[in-house]
Amino acid sequence: MLKKFFFHISCKPVAADVLPAKEAMTKKWPPTEKKRVVITGLGVVTQLGHDPDIFYNNLLEGVSRISKIEGFDCSQFPSRIAGEIKSFSADGFLTPKISRRAHKFMIYTLTAGKKALTDGGITEEVLKELEKGKCGIIIGSALGGLRIFAESIEALRVSYKKMNPFCVPFGTTNMGSAMLAMELGWMGPNYSLSSACATGNFCILNAAYHIKRGDAHMTLCGSFGAAILPIGLGDFSACRILSKRNNEPTKASRPWDINRDGFVIGEGAVVLLLEELEHAKRRGATIYAEFLGGSFTCDAYHVNDPHPDGASFALCIEKALAQSGVAREDVNYINAHATSTPTGDLKEYRALIHCFGKNPELKVNSAKSMIGHLLGVSGSVDAVATVLVVI
Repeated sequence: MLKKFFFHISCKPVAADVLPAKEAMTKKWPPTEKKRVVITGLGVVTQLGHDPDIFYNNLLEGVSRISKIEGFDCSQFPSRIAGEIKSFSADGFLTPKISRRAHKFMIYTLTAGKKALTDGGITEEVLKELEKGKCGIIIGSALGGLRIFAESIEALRVSYKKMNPFCVPFGTTNMGSAMLAMELGWMGPNYSLSSACATGNFCILNAAYHIKRGDAHMTLCGSFGAAILPIGLGDFSACRILSKRNNEPTKASRPWDINRDGFVIGEGAVVLLLEELEHAKRRGATIYAEFLGGSFTCDAYHVNDPHPDGASFALCIEKALAQSGVAREDVNYINAHATSTPTGDLKEYRALIHCFGKNPELKVNSAKSMIGHLLGVSGSVDAVATVLVVI
């Protein structure tokens, strides 16, 4: 419940009319004006391309970029495939100093963020005119700087003097948001969130929240992840949730397929530029879509497995529909999480059937068949794919 407290301090007596008790109790504060949130920029660093149009065209063509891991020797692992980014350049987006110091997860993040600004028409001239205190950045990660921590632990076995002095500052999940803010001079809401596969969703929802309540005019939001490492592959292999279809990598990630045997790790960064509608219109921005709302729930059940009846999935969908004012029969497209695990896909399917029934107009797909499971980036990359579908 929203509570408002007002007080007045004065150094001299003042006269005041006293309201009757009943009138005082029933008086209501005027409703806060609801601001509308739109999406005006998209920035992607993915296996299917580093430009939204290229990314989307490859999705339409069904191009799979899942292949054998090349970044390290994985011959001793039961799963040896991933959605690895093979070719990438940050030229024009990062300074040589940052490129030398930063690990690729941060390089992906900074590049995706700046690509979203460029796509949103935020030129140097526009950037100078923005109210910096009303510009926010909320970019999260499921695992943060996993590589830099793993390397520092190995260095520590020799001596702390061998450790990367930027281990802690560059390894934390909020450093992507912080580095972008320092380069742009944006002083609005700035933090990261970490909520496993839902990280990107949380960041987008919170970014929209800050705009709706007036904390920001525009917000860069999204997530990053780069867990294709021995420690990442080893942990997920120990959990027995990765596909072992090493001889046919392009067919390994197969959401809903009866023969699915686990997910495939992916990596990348995706950032969206959210903006208050009137602010976007005043600067003549191209508007991709409007963000109507979303919701949060928790399974409260198991570390890896979703609840057998998919109750939290359905609850989240129903709350999101109510919060956004959308009727379930008006929904005609869903970009599902569908990771290709034996249990997860089925629970999500049951929730969709529960909420939408057997609607012949409803289209459902999952981009993970082509890029793998990007962990904390999942919600962000699915959001971009959904925006490009509906425009």
